[in-house]
Amino acid sequence: RRLLCFSIIFLSLNITAQENNYLNKVKTLDATLETLYDVISGDAGVKRNWDLFRYLFVENAKLIPTRINDRSPSLTFLTPDDYIERSGNWLEENGFFEKEIARKVETFGTITHVFSTYASFRTSKDTEPFARGINSIQLMNDGNRWWIVNIYWLNESKKHPLPSIYLK
Repeated sequence: RRLLCFSIIFLSLNITAQENNYLNKVKTLDATLETLYDVISGDAGVKRNWDLFRYLFVENAKLIPTRINDRSPSLTFLTPDDYIERSGNWLEENGFFEKEIARKVETFGTITHVFSTYASFRTSKDTEPFARGINSIQLMNDGNRWWIVNIYWLNESKKHPLPSIYLK
């Protein structure tokens, strides 16, 4: 009986410590965005912290990659779990680093919109990105922490080069 009580107390303390550690990663807008980029980035063979990734998002959040084909843009609506299922193994098997290279922020009340320009690399040592683009990130601050509501993104292309305003 004592062992069971001790186990429950230890488990709850461990969960609380993890929650506090995660909470520090979403206390500020800067920390939240740094965590977003860090959690998906890593060398080949490096496991990502998908629990932390999920922790960034409000319930019912969406990740929305956009592709432009010959005729029109197409959207895919993913939950954080859908993203992990579709991209998680590839990120871990191949290596992937996404770095923020510029940011434009607008806030009204609890709503914040960030145009976050990114560069994507295969390894941490790469100097030239294999892709660039813009993450349109909507966030909410509930007074205690930041929550990602949606991430809607498009890679740069010949038809849609990054405007200089989003590279500063």
